[in-house]
Amino acid sequence: MHEQPYSDLIRAMARADWDTAEALCDEIRRSGNAGTPYVIGAAFALAVNRCFAPDATPTDVAAWVSTVRARYQDGDTPPALETEGLIRAALGEAELVDTMRAETVLDAEIFVLIHILLDKNLTDAELDEFLAEAEEVAAEYQ
Repeated sequence: MHEQPYSDLIRAMARADWDTAEALCDEIRRSGNAGTPYVIGAAFALAVNRCFAPDATPTDVAAWVSTVRARYQDGDTPPALETEGLIRAALGEAELVDTMRAETVLDAEIFVLIHILLDKNLTDAELDEFLAEAEEVAAEYQ
């Protein structure tokens, strides 16, 4: 499957356009061939590496995850430890994701990606550039 629906999904999430994001998720599910969302993983890794300093500690990551999870009254967020591990894996501790379920990884990637992009409040041009880079990285893994 072409990465465009996933790139469009990231764009909608970055703009907090939840109606479009939901419609795109429905479209991806209906297609019956959702493929592997490489562009989500690539965008996640790029965003994490731009958000966190190269010398970010596990405590820095845990504090960020705690702050973001606290925004949710109902607690409907990916598990904290897995989310922290996924961020740390993107920062270089790849072994931390070895035993994570694919569904947990995708949920946490989307959760983190949404919050980094919303916090960055990229211009349309910056978002286009970010998505082009994510698609290029994703293409390397397909």
